[in-house]
Amino acid sequence: MSESIESQENEIEGEAAAPSMTTIERAELLVAQDEAIQSKINEGASLDEAVDPSNKEFGPLAHPEQVQMRVAKRALMLKEGVEPYPVHLDVTDTILQVRERYDGKLEAGQETEDMVGIAGRVLFIRNAGGLCFVKIAAGDGTAIQGMVSKREVGADSLKRFKQLLDLGDHLYLRGRVISSKTGELSVFATEWSIAAKALQPLPALHKDLNEDTRTRKPYIGMIADERMRDMVRNRSKAVASLRATFAEHDFIEVETPMLQTVHGGAAARPFTTHMNAFDLDLYLRIAPELFLKRCLVGGIDRVFEINRDFRNEGVDATHAPEFTMLEAYQAYGTYDTIGQLVKELVQKTAMDVFGSHKVTLVDGTEYDFGGEWKTISMYESLSQSLGEEITPGTTVEHLGAIADKLGVERDEVENHGKLVEHLWEHFYEDNLYEPTFVCDFPVETSPLVKSHRSKPGVVEKWDLYVRGFELATGYSELNDPVVQRERFVQQAKDALAGDAEAMDIDEDFLEALGVGMPPAGGMGMGIDRLLIALTGATIRETITFPLVKPLNL
Repeated sequence: MSESIESQENEIEGEAAAPSMTTIERAELLVAQDEAIQSKINEGASLDEAVDPSNKEFGPLAHPEQVQMRVAKRALMLKEGVEPYPVHLDVTDTILQVRERYDGKLEAGQETEDMVGIAGRVLFIRNAGGLCFVKIAAGDGTAIQGMVSKREVGADSLKRFKQLLDLGDHLYLRGRVISSKTGELSVFATEWSIAAKALQPLPALHKDLNEDTRTRKPYIGMIADERMRDMVRNRSKAVASLRATFAEHDFIEVETPMLQTVHGGAAARPFTTHMNAFDLDLYLRIAPELFLKRCLVGGIDRVFEINRDFRNEGVDATHAPEFTMLEAYQAYGTYDTIGQLVKELVQKTAMDVFGSHKVTLVDGTEYDFGGEWKTISMYESLSQSLGEEITPGTTVEHLGAIADKLGVERDEVENHGKLVEHLWEHFYEDNLYEPTFVCDFPVETSPLVKSHRSKPGVVEKWDLYVRGFELATGYSELNDPVVQRERFVQQAKDALAGDAEAMDIDEDFLEALGVGMPPAGGMGMGIDRLLIALTGATIRETITFPLVKPLNL
């Protein structure tokens, strides 16, 4: 195919300025157009005659000309008894296997009698008289050249190849492995078949995709952008690495409810839904913590879950409304032992995915997860930055005055802990570049954490910061049901005062604690954020199918 034709194939249709239609009205319109094209082809019309570039009959919301032409080719295949979406093809080898066996082993022009059956997506076509060249690629991006000649497949078959094949189609080739005259490893076809007819044209593969296409149509991004395919594969490797490390430490993976009658386990605004069968309002899970702790009560001493969580909050480079969370709990552990586990989890993931503790980020810089990690105290570091000692006894009024003086944002529902954390974030949150555990938080903001062994008003909690954002959190878990009820009551009061992120009182969980939960260390880490830390990408780039606002809203 010439460059001009290829460029035409790769045009992306803009939004049609036309009267609005409901979803079903437009779908019925497109069905009618598909049927009209099939009818014309069945009556003997040529491909060009079956297509209406102006869409006079069906209007601007119908198929654009390029899609109509592909629908017409599909119709022609059906008319001739050729299945455009066959159930089975004799694929005997992957493109990668062929490359591994023959790359660098054939001289230019050398041919073999080795027969292979391969398939892939068509990324390039060049029709040159009696010999056509096609580049097909597997899902992993590995590509190979196919050659279809009049001498090998016959004049009629070659004509059909030129007439029916488009960029983006999935193509099956069976033939001999050869090296072309220019030294290109190729499959010289003795037969070919369209494995799946693509009705939508691909974007220009030699240009960078715009961000809107990447997020709204990630399947296009995976075809066009090797980095997107790598992200999907690296995410899978990361999750496999985490599971392997947990297995080495005798943790058991469980699944906990996604629909919950009481939202808890984190300070977050929940999504709500309704169950018709029980006539019951429910919450989408914001965290699995309270159910995983029930497992500790039940005797599952080392437990973890990789789960989908939902938080009805803001969206930015590190936050998404639907995300994947890892949480783990270890009986007779503490926030110190769980911190060592998290360090091992992150370092092994870096090693398993990228082969080193030093990773290369998308901006080309290196980041080192190796060695020992820094630890700082929240109260001590805040006192150092302010030039005065801040303790759990510092009044809300004094902290508020400092916040006002510094221009730090304040919440409607305030307490000592929230003000301390806001002030600390003002100085440190974006500035902790190397891996750093920030330890010993205010009790008011940590209702599920055990009080510190030696520091009154402080809890045994750390947050792990990497490159200026929070990656993980860890606790010595609160297991005293009397104290936990007191904390829940305060949370409920905060909720009544207007704190949308405060937890509710979960009496079933309190009853479980009353049965007896062993001392434990627990942690939580976003899988998406782990990929952000390892790659330097945004959260939308780490989530394969991120939620985006529809264009018509």
